[in-house]
Amino acid sequence: MGEKNEYRCIGRNTPRTDGLAKVTGSALFSADIQVSRCLTGKILRSPHAHARILSIDTKKAEALPGVKAVVTGADAPVRYGILPVSQDEYPLAVDKVRFIGDEVAAVAAIDEATALQALDLIDVRYEVLPAILDPREALVRDDVKIQERTQEANIERRIHLVFGDMEKGFAEADYIREDRFFKDAASHAFLEPHSALAQFSDGKLTLRTSTQVPHYVQRALSKVLGIPADKIRVIKPVLGGGFGGKGEPLPLEFAASLLAIKSGLPVRITHSREEVFLTHRGRHPVEMTLKTGVKKDGTITAVQFNSLLDGGAYGSYGVVTMIYSGQLLTAPYRVPAFSFDSARVFTNKPPCGAQRGHGGVQPRFAFEVHLDRIAADLGLDPLEVRYRNAIDPNTVTVNELRITSCAFKECLDKVAETVDWKEKRGKLPYGKGIGLAGGFYVTGAAYPIYANPMPHSQAQIRVDRDGGVTVFSGASDIGQGSDTLLMMITAEALGVPEQSVRVVSADTETTPVDLGSYSSRVTFMAGNACRQAALEIRDHLLAACAAQLARNQKTLTITGGYLFEHGKEEPLMTFAEAAVLAEAAGVALCAMGSYRPPELAGSYKFGGVGPSPAYSFGAQTAEVEVDTETGEIRVTKIHCAHDLGFALNPLTASGQAEGAVVMGFGETLLEHHAFLPGGRHSGPNFLDYKVPTFLDVPEVDVTLVESVDPCGPYGAKEIGEGSLHPSLPAIVNAIYDAIGCWFHELPLTPEKVLAAIAKKKEAP
Repeated sequence: MGEKNEYRCIGRNTPRTDGLAKVTGSALFSADIQVSRCLTGKILRSPHAHARILSIDTKKAEALPGVKAVVTGADAPVRYGILPVSQDEYPLAVDKVRFIGDEVAAVAAIDEATALQALDLIDVRYEVLPAILDPREALVRDDVKIQERTQEANIERRIHLVFGDMEKGFAEADYIREDRFFKDAASHAFLEPHSALAQFSDGKLTLRTSTQVPHYVQRALSKVLGIPADKIRVIKPVLGGGFGGKGEPLPLEFAASLLAIKSGLPVRITHSREEVFLTHRGRHPVEMTLKTGVKKDGTITAVQFNSLLDGGAYGSYGVVTMIYSGQLLTAPYRVPAFSFDSARVFTNKPPCGAQRGHGGVQPRFAFEVHLDRIAADLGLDPLEVRYRNAIDPNTVTVNELRITSCAFKECLDKVAETVDWKEKRGKLPYGKGIGLAGGFYVTGAAYPIYANPMPHSQAQIRVDRDGGVTVFSGASDIGQGSDTLLMMITAEALGVPEQSVRVVSADTETTPVDLGSYSSRVTFMAGNACRQAALEIRDHLLAACAAQLARNQKTLTITGGYLFEHGKEEPLMTFAEAAVLAEAAGVALCAMGSYRPPELAGSYKFGGVGPSPAYSFGAQTAEVEVDTETGEIRVTKIHCAHDLGFALNPLTASGQAEGAVVMGFGETLLEHHAFLPGGRHSGPNFLDYKVPTFLDVPEVDVTLVESVDPCGPYGAKEIGEGSLHPSLPAIVNAIYDAIGCWFHELPLTPEKVLAAIAKKKEAP
């Protein structure tokens, strides 16, 4: 793979194709789409954290003028779930409710006021059951079952894995340290609330919904509603942020569909901000313990990790999150012996799911702070400890993850140089400090959510007679700019201007299957599929032109929208003329590209969760100032260096990294997804749930490090999730450098800081 200057389209800062529509307000989100005679849908939610449903009487609601349909769990008593192992949800509760906010019934009416009035008229009789809100209680409480399928107390799943010789590893250690950590829940806090618009006509259901996974929504609707998949069309309009919170089929999508079918009219359900918080699907609260053995020089000999995940009321992505918490812990470091034990439990709180970098954020916080504590105990430089243990490219980890490209050491070098690590670490005035952390994440999951031999991503490309190129991709652009990347990849591979390429995406009727936007898979997988299709068309076009022009195909090339013969400055013809020439000769300029990862599963149970066709690596340093009188923490700057393989579009890549860093900053210092006694959310709004504003966020400096992955499209891999992980521990480690206090629980608050300073002063 050569340097960037080989390319005409990729490797350059390119504005996003949807940018103008978004900044001018002309982009249509799910809640903006207007259809005639559309009804307003609303969902009745449980006031109890745990209760058995004795009866539901909807007669008064149905009789209210303006109400067109009412549905309950009896209208769709079929379980579903994003994972095959966790089919534990109903669109609307059938037997009991399991958290405050659980969906009970839904209405469709001529306007919002009538719909809300109808909800008040639905009479639900409950038998209140004991609620379990503490995950430790859920571990042992056998007399109360939140999900009847659990065999041991309220434990959804346990996992125990050992790699290498743990006994030998700890025996060879010169020093062993044990620590406990806790990372609280967090919410996605996307700007666009969930919204779904359903229409049913002539036996066909069309659903426009703010989803990251149109294909999975279509499958789930078919299963639950009993409608053949070819009679269901799912369309993702412009989406205003997802971060994993729109990455699975959700109750409002089923409720809107049921109401549309029953009423015969279009129905739209849009969540209020309170409903977004109540339904959650965000970051798991996780308790973690770490025990690590090292040599005197900081070389790791063994790591033992335990985690307990509070999963809330339903399975969601939880089993994957739980396994990721261990599988993705050790890298970016070499660890010769590793074990992890983990459990995910059900509690009577909103279900946790996937949130940006899911499974890796909480353990990364714990492990990176744990490493700094070890370095401090041994009198070592935290940077040197990381460098000494850093993983190398083209290696296999102790838990059988295949590493291809890896520029972790270069990332460490970049942030250390940027922050002036050697001159500042441990040498700044009291109250000021710098901290360091490393990171690692998947570039797409190697295995689909449901087992099948099909490609994970497909793309179809068609060339028109006027030279226009249309890309049909099922991939979901959720704000990360993937439509723009597919346009750039296609233009590069075909040799045409970017303006000639149009991308049609995320419509199950018009685009081929793509599994969706999750686990940072789109650039790698959809990009590979798109490039394959574009190269096939180029080859067909050159072969046809060579035959018609009596030229050797190897001497022809397409560049900048023109057909050239090697060594000649004047083009033979335009791309459009070449397309007409080929079509006249009977060559169909249409191709399908696809991508399926190689077989990468480990040779052990659960070895299919964690493998990825490529991994990204990164490092960050944080600069902080701590006001020791008020406990206020001010993060002044974060330096981020991320190995993304190859920067297809440096502009959007840097933007993704900046956004991830800010999200990590928010989870470290501000965001607290908390609950009151009884299970009610303590503040389901942006007034009480604090997210960073422009006044809060630090300056973010991003360095894109390129390792050029052998399997990625033009060498590219992920940046949008892995660049979040180091943010949290880098800030925590910087605070230690500033005031000499360690923090093992997030989020941090001024009160916690003042308490730690006071405790330190009292220590002998």
